[in-house]
Amino acid sequence: MSTYLIGDVHGCYDELISLLKQVDFSPERDTLWLTGDLVARGPGSLEVLRFVKSLGDSVRMVLGNHDLHLLAVFAGISRNKPKDRLTPLLEAPDADELINWLRRQPMLQIDEEKKLLMAHAGVTPQWDIETTKQCARDVEAVLRSDSYPFFLDAMYGDMPNHWSTELTGLARLRFITNALTRMRYCFPNGQLDMYSKESPENVPAPLKPWFALKGPVTDEYSVVFGHWASLEGQGTPEGIYALDTGCCWGGVLTCLRWEDKAYFIQPSNRQMDLGEDDEAVAS
Repeated sequence: MSTYLIGDVHGCYDELISLLKQVDFSPERDTLWLTGDLVARGPGSLEVLRFVKSLGDSVRMVLGNHDLHLLAVFAGISRNKPKDRLTPLLEAPDADELINWLRRQPMLQIDEEKKLLMAHAGVTPQWDIETTKQCARDVEAVLRSDSYPFFLDAMYGDMPNHWSTELTGLARLRFITNALTRMRYCFPNGQLDMYSKESPENVPAPLKPWFALKGPVTDEYSVVFGHWASLEGQGTPEGIYALDTGCCWGGVLTCLRWEDKAYFIQPSNRQMDLGEDDEAVAS
């Protein structure tokens, strides 16, 4: 039995299927971890959701910012942007079933035996593991509740950007969502910077990639994340794995087999295009 971890699929259904065939993935034998952002930008978001849903217990996924944005679009809270290519999904006869399945997916995956944690964007160095778990549960609970549209309407925004146990209500949920699904850079005190998207070598001081700051979670767990395609899977410390390699922009879809740390890639069917904005949940 193998554990396969795959970066942001972004509607690249054909590439996902080809990559799984390449590694001889079997849902009866293996486990598939997905870093979130299953949908948007690629042509096959509908097919990706149908396929991943069909895998049942053999898949462990987390929600990304584009997945949350899809929920907001379906709820009538946000606009359906043509570049996201979501219309076939939104108009599908099983759209309601797929959306309700999607909003019940987790924000965080942890395997205590492997000491492995997965979140779409990563884990803020301000949190310890118990805080991380509780924060993920809080967002999951509201997404699964009947009041989830109120949360989706309030999640757009960059503030607050500093964690405090005194944060409550929608402000607290917004910080958690930003930390788990949008974060890239932090100030030395762990405060989130939600604006910078430059490569790490070009980002202004004193900003650092979140994974460059020492934190309780990364001391104890290996961390797998997606979201940051411009890293191209490079530049992270030992035990931190960046798996979004920009398949939807013309890069590759990357898979990590956990047991032997072997990498597999599937080239995109799209031409390279790095000029688009990858931020879905923003002010």
